[in-house]
Amino acid sequence: MNKLLEMHNISKSFPGVKALSDVSLDLNHGEVLALVGENGAGKSTLMKILTGIYSKDDGEILYEGKPLQLTSPKEAQEMGISIIHQELNLMKDLTIAENIFIGREPRGMFNFFIKDRKLNDMTNELFEKLALKLDSKTKVQNLTVAKQQMVEIAKALSFDSKILIMDEPTTALTDSEIDVLFAIIEQLKEKGVGIIYISHRMDELKRISDRVLIMRDGQYVDTLETKTTEISTVINKMVGREIFIESKPEKFDDNEQIVLELKNVETMKQLKNISFQLKKGEILGFAGLMGAGRTEVANAIFGVDRLKKGEIHLNGKKVTIKSPAKAVQKGIGYLSEDRKHLGLLTDLDVKTNIIMSNIEKIQNFGFINENTSKEIAEKYVKQLKIKTPNVNQKIKFLSGGNQQKIVIAKWLLKDCDILIFDEPTRGIDVGAKGEIYKLLDELAESGKSIIMISSELPEILRMSHRIVVMSEGKITGILKSEEASQEKIMELATAYQA
Repeated sequence: MNKLLEMHNISKSFPGVKALSDVSLDLNHGEVLALVGENGAGKSTLMKILTGIYSKDDGEILYEGKPLQLTSPKEAQEMGISIIHQELNLMKDLTIAENIFIGREPRGMFNFFIKDRKLNDMTNELFEKLALKLDSKTKVQNLTVAKQQMVEIAKALSFDSKILIMDEPTTALTDSEIDVLFAIIEQLKEKGVGIIYISHRMDELKRISDRVLIMRDGQYVDTLETKTTEISTVINKMVGREIFIESKPEKFDDNEQIVLELKNVETMKQLKNISFQLKKGEILGFAGLMGAGRTEVANAIFGVDRLKKGEIHLNGKKVTIKSPAKAVQKGIGYLSEDRKHLGLLTDLDVKTNIIMSNIEKIQNFGFINENTSKEIAEKYVKQLKIKTPNVNQKIKFLSGGNQQKIVIAKWLLKDCDILIFDEPTRGIDVGAKGEIYKLLDELAESGKSIIMISSELPEILRMSHRIVVMSEGKITGILKSEEASQEKIMELATAYQA
């Protein structure tokens, strides 16, 4: 039987960057091929070539044995090649049905009116095949991120896709939602759909993939059978170097100075009776399921959400923080989980993004000192091992892990005493994760105080001196590192406190 897909010796360059060099890949009917590599390894570029977003410079693509030359994503979809991007691409004001069949709606006389009933019937029929319990008339803005992910999958499959590319599909899903997704993947395999599955979550590869293709620095490294391969082998081939060893933090001194305290804080957005302390040099983890209110705590501290009740104290003094600008003035930095929209100016270069948090430091009579700003940017690029041709490279051309490091550099330059990290390693490969863990440890050891919000329990357990667990807008427990376990955290995360 012919291979479903073959990509031979694919190369692609951008200004100043060789993104891919002679990369080859093959995919069988009814197979899940995991595609792994550090951020910047070239995975996304390869998939963008396959889906017609980019054109290749060299190489050959065979689709069911025949040469394939795509000129647009629309053409790829019509050929049965669909991609579900990590950043969801739905129109929130439209219904589920309108999103799935946008541009392909069934129409009535003179092709003018959309047949709403037929549109909803088509959608419900698709959901039935996928065993999805969704109402086709619901507006997307009323769905959880997990359900939006399911809509994206349904939309891709509505094109009768033969190849489905999933880019980090589980980053925003709970364990039960991941189980549903994996059940859908098994159904698709049985129907002969070939799936290319991009993920940084190593445990998922064992559960769902048949083979693992490894890339590093824009080049092909190896393809391994999942069943007979240890995860440690995959990681070693991915990073090509020793990564930071993960171990629980040392016991924390409870007598350290309290730098931040929240007392009975409530906001209009969900939070109820939030009280906790953050100490000097401490990494305080925040755990909980999606919607538990962890990001809302960060927003309350950073002046994004107004307090309805309660108090915030900094170094023992009551403060009122009415805006993020005021929070920064008081020595608080916030690395949002949405780095592209809230942490970076992606059309600007590395240098500008790093210096913009502290631009007054490098101004002379209102003018930016170019030499100083270049020196500062290059210092942080070297310190954080940011992969970029130079500090003038635009952010949008860098990988997610390197973008995250630039957000960190920005706040390091600002020299904030309190740093809030919201999902600091989401969408980041295992090598970059290790580097960020090491950096957070070093910041804490130097006396910085860190609040770290994470949906990954191993990360929370690895990094935190204490762990605040939330459920439904309330704190359900605070655990010391030495007494915490995944089971205890999940028990508190699913508890309801009246």
